[in-house]
Amino acid sequence: MNKLLLEGLSDAIGFIGGALLGFWMGRLFGLNIFDPGYGNASIAAIVLVGLGGGIGLQLARRWRAKKNRQKEE
Repeated sequence: MNKLLLEGLSDAIGFIGGALLGFWMGRLFGLNIFDPGYGNASIAAIVLVGLGGGIGLQLARRWRAKKNRQKEE
């Protein structure tokens, strides 16, 4: 598979997966990202989605780096 395509797909899957995990964690805690206005609960839900997306992206990049190291050995 093309290296750039693999990089883009793994980044996208990691980010979306992490953001969805953050969204559902917020729902589990009773936070709704889609509440009208910007109350504390809505801001906390937005932060969880952002953190989840960032963590998912970093995990995807670490997975890809590990895979590249194994391929070189």
